[in-house]
Amino acid sequence: MSIIVTHLKKEFTGRKRVPGNRFFRRYEPVLIPAVKDISFSIARGERVAFIGPNGAGKSTTLKMLSGILHPSGGHATVAGLVPWESRQKLAHRIGLVFGQRSQLWYHLPVRQSFALLGKIYGLDDAAYEAQLASLEHSFNLGPLLDQPVKSLSLGQRMRCEIAASLLHQPEILFLDEPTIGLDVTTKAELRDHLRAISNEKGTTIILTSHDTADIEEICDRVVLINHGEKLIDMTLPEMRKLYLRQKQLRFVTAEEHPHIVLPEAAQIKIAPHSLVIDIDPDIVPVAAIIGTVLQNLTVHDVAVSDRALEDVIRHIYTENRQ
Repeated sequence: MSIIVTHLKKEFTGRKRVPGNRFFRRYEPVLIPAVKDISFSIARGERVAFIGPNGAGKSTTLKMLSGILHPSGGHATVAGLVPWESRQKLAHRIGLVFGQRSQLWYHLPVRQSFALLGKIYGLDDAAYEAQLASLEHSFNLGPLLDQPVKSLSLGQRMRCEIAASLLHQPEILFLDEPTIGLDVTTKAELRDHLRAISNEKGTTIILTSHDTADIEEICDRVVLINHGEKLIDMTLPEMRKLYLRQKQLRFVTAEEHPHIVLPEAAQIKIAPHSLVIDIDPDIVPVAAIIGTVLQNLTVHDVAVSDRALEDVIRHIYTENRQ
């Protein structure tokens, strides 16, 4: 296993105001749980989406697994090492991109930052040049290498940050919102590259993202947490099978304001020349709904699809709050 996490916990110390004299404020220390008793394991080469709403404990967990934070309880090994005990050794075996925190030198050209990182990771000249050439091609870095980091746009800098994290060909790659600020084309190229290095080199990828397209196109497994607790841990196909019972039917109609009564439908959305119907196939067959619509409206086009992954995740959160 690349990563083994057992009953991992993290609490931060905060302050709570104590009621008393209105002229003097008194506070007492309180423990604020950020991660509560999380356990999971990730095999070599797996691509796992580690997701949850803001404040769920995702970044805190990744910081413990990368050795930045020491846990309050539990245990973990990453690439056979205990992260907070062997942080320096672990740094040579993992790659890390944390949101807006840069590992590049602000005033230096990108090429010089890469060269410094190559020296830090102990790469010989031949290995460094070969890896730089590969990354330059994959991320279209040619026009950026001789520009100072401070002159790059957010999207350009994120491309360089991810390339920098791959210079030493890490066994495990931690990515926190890696596609933020990237255009559609660059996002697609990045996703393709991440899948390729995972398939070809067995690189383990742990990804946090609010972009469901990242999850669907990069990962094959989802660990979903909320309030510091694990809610689900399953493959994407399993998640779809369990939570995607509903189908969505989209109709383009001749009628500008289509109207239909379907008591069996879970939801009906009407727009100009458009009708969107959500149904549960276990309750009413798709063919029956299509037949009813065709009998009552003039239909130019129809499409049947699963619910969006974003809707599924929102449904899981809602279920968990009830």
